[in-house]
Amino acid sequence: MPAAGCRTLGGVDRERFPGLQDGWVRLDGPAGTQAVDTAIDAATTWWRSGDPANAHGPFPQAQATDALVGAAREVAGELLGGEAEGIVFGESMTSLTMRFTATVGRALGPGDEVVVTRLDHDGNVRPWVIAAERAGAVVRFAEPDRATLALQPEHIAAVLSERTRWVAFTATSNVVGTAPDVAAICRIARQAGARTYVDAVAAAPHRPVDRRGWGADAVVCSAYKWYGPHVGVLSADPALLAEARPDKLVPSPDTVPECWELGTLPFEQLAAAQAAGRFMLDRVIPRGWQEEQALGDKLDAGLRAIDGVHVLGERRPGDAPTRWFTVAGLDPETVARRLAEQRIAVWAGTNYAWETSHWCGLGDAGAVRAGLVHYNDAGDVDRLLDALAGIAA
Repeated sequence: MPAAGCRTLGGVDRERFPGLQDGWVRLDGPAGTQAVDTAIDAATTWWRSGDPANAHGPFPQAQATDALVGAAREVAGELLGGEAEGIVFGESMTSLTMRFTATVGRALGPGDEVVVTRLDHDGNVRPWVIAAERAGAVVRFAEPDRATLALQPEHIAAVLSERTRWVAFTATSNVVGTAPDVAAICRIARQAGARTYVDAVAAAPHRPVDRRGWGADAVVCSAYKWYGPHVGVLSADPALLAEARPDKLVPSPDTVPECWELGTLPFEQLAAAQAAGRFMLDRVIPRGWQEEQALGDKLDAGLRAIDGVHVLGERRPGDAPTRWFTVAGLDPETVARRLAEQRIAVWAGTNYAWETSHWCGLGDAGAVRAGLVHYNDAGDVDRLLDALAGIAA
């Protein structure tokens, strides 16, 4: 194993992330990345510009706000492979999904079916379960391969029927990094007459997101997973948004996508999200993820080489560099705390992959999660592996 601190791979643009300057190893990216400098600057610049004002007014400051929102929708649409008029902003992926399912759920009835998966974050499971229960519809669970935790199109096909109305699934697992074939799943769902709702929260930092190319009806993600602020972003077919009318206040706009957004948007966060989106489009995506993938392979192999460490699932090409593991004789919280004592940030628990954790037999305790993103490097991986070797000994 290379000496700790050997930074020979990855670490792209580290200097652009102020949060990395304190000496900590930040492997908590799957729960939220550090913000890139341009996103931080965009928010503060908007506050200091003299432009802050609510939208849709007759004066220049309000018109500047309108322009900001429009530009944020354009960037988000480009990033997610959808139209600007199909971009809805909200507090989080979960809040957007709750609102979406509450709305489209009104069209469900007894005997209709909704498909969810055991691989998903609960934010793309429970809202659908709640909506189906209220409508008297049936929920069917697609299950990944037990050994690899890979979700294949045939796993979805096995639970489809002529009564399936929606298929909700993840583009990338937020705990084990599995990256299903989204386009293939959307295709078989469409052939069955069902619509698709794709959670791209854990996918967007690690692979191209293309709602229209995938053939998905809706894709949802969070800007704080791609170096921006805490804003949820939904990309949907504008015709679908117009068809499924959400609850709204009488004087609020009737137009799509505004009618889907509750109250006044957080404009300074949209400025930051636009800047983070541009960073993804101009820097991360053109560069590709080759170094990140190599680091993921290094992390996976290193974890498996430590006696007493058990890694959940198998890593395949194209999967996110996120690993979920346990250490024999220690609960996940204890492992995470001992790593934190060595200035290494990881998460422990179910990480909201509630179904995955219980299906894998981990229960409420879950496992330890370490994930790599654009700014991590080989030194980060080495420090984690060295620390874990000591903890597991």
